[in-house]
Amino acid sequence: MTSTTDRKQGMESESAVLVGVHLPEQPSLDQNLEELAGLVETAGAEVVARLTQNRQAPDKTTYIGHGKVEQLQQLVEATDADIVVFDNNLSPAQIRNLEQSLDVKVLDRTEVILDIFSTRAQTHESRLAVELAQLEYSLPRLKRMWTHLSRMKMGVGMRGPGEKQLETDRRLVEKRISDLKGDLRRIEKRKEREVAARSDRMTVSIVGYTNAGKSTLMNALTESSVLAEDKLFATLDTRTRRWHLPGWGPVLLSDTVGFIRDLPHSLIASFKATLEEARQADLLIHVADASNPAALDQISSVYGVLHELDIEEKDILLVLNKVDGIADPVQLEVLRNRYPHAVEISAKTGEGLSRFAQRVSRAMSRGFLDVEIDMSVSNGRLLAYLAKYGEVLSKTFSEDRIIVHCRISQQHLGQFGESDDVHVRPYESEGVHVGEHVQGESNSEPDENIEEVA
Repeated sequence: MTSTTDRKQGMESESAVLVGVHLPEQPSLDQNLEELAGLVETAGAEVVARLTQNRQAPDKTTYIGHGKVEQLQQLVEATDADIVVFDNNLSPAQIRNLEQSLDVKVLDRTEVILDIFSTRAQTHESRLAVELAQLEYSLPRLKRMWTHLSRMKMGVGMRGPGEKQLETDRRLVEKRISDLKGDLRRIEKRKEREVAARSDRMTVSIVGYTNAGKSTLMNALTESSVLAEDKLFATLDTRTRRWHLPGWGPVLLSDTVGFIRDLPHSLIASFKATLEEARQADLLIHVADASNPAALDQISSVYGVLHELDIEEKDILLVLNKVDGIADPVQLEVLRNRYPHAVEISAKTGEGLSRFAQRVSRAMSRGFLDVEIDMSVSNGRLLAYLAKYGEVLSKTFSEDRIIVHCRISQQHLGQFGESDDVHVRPYESEGVHVGEHVQGESNSEPDENIEEVA
């Protein structure tokens, strides 16, 4: 059992009281607090108590009202808590008023998320993005943070760039924000060029709610070993690997930062460069944790973030992951009824991955044509073009002619067309032709060596 003295010795063992306010037309409060508990524990604190309230609207001064503040104060004293964490986002004035009443550090959900990001960012790009989001969040709260400097210890919500913010003034913070935005704009432009340079290769990007199993799926598909932990926001940086897609060939597969309910707008904007892979991908794989009781809400939250990023119009294949962990069959049936075209898999056990690969191959084939190109054997330039921009499936030689069976996008096929020397005709085979649209494949709601691609 952790003693009070032990808890006081480091920020990793801070004790926290969670507060949740249920407002009309909001998801289940219990599920929200469970997610908040996961965030707080990921940030390194121990949850010792919870307090909830139903309200029609937040109190303007303390969010929960004065009676609940007194109850919360008693709870903090009884548990000897170090911090109070609200699932709701608070204004600077509300945080200041609560801290004056409770005499402990008060954080809101956004601050905890930013704290986690500050400890998980590994690359220069992601560190800049997190610092920018923290500074923009902290700018109107500098007075409150100076108060923390004088009477409160460091801990959850006060790490990383936050420590510097306590010792600076508004003018310097605004200057730093301006510099960071300039740096990130340059990174964004460079990222756009890098992604555009790979336009001749088909790309698939994995998106989804945090801890849905995106990195585990990437490891299962590419036999790579990217970090895959049962923690929120285990991945903050985009990783790209080559995936040999059965029935298709090599594609570039990218794993992205996980989304979460009410993800701070400043954080989405800061990570725009990191999410460039998803913006430019030919197909999005939306991975959802089917075993989570809040799966429906999490799926909707991801679609909301995609809408905010202006990339929700892309082809999206919804994947219901962790089906091996579903305890209640009714829960899976609800998801099936709501998303009848989703693919059910377990990235951990490999269940359903073969069918999943087939569905990805079919989805990638939209906009592609299966053709035979009859040309002169001496037309080396066209042969090289087909090898670069298409998938050459077979070659048949006869005297001075060659017939190439090729799968190629309509865009690239239109670059050369027919001539006296080149004849193009559809490839005739049994079954569904490559490029033929398959009804219901898109869900859009309002072994080669593995290599890392720089």
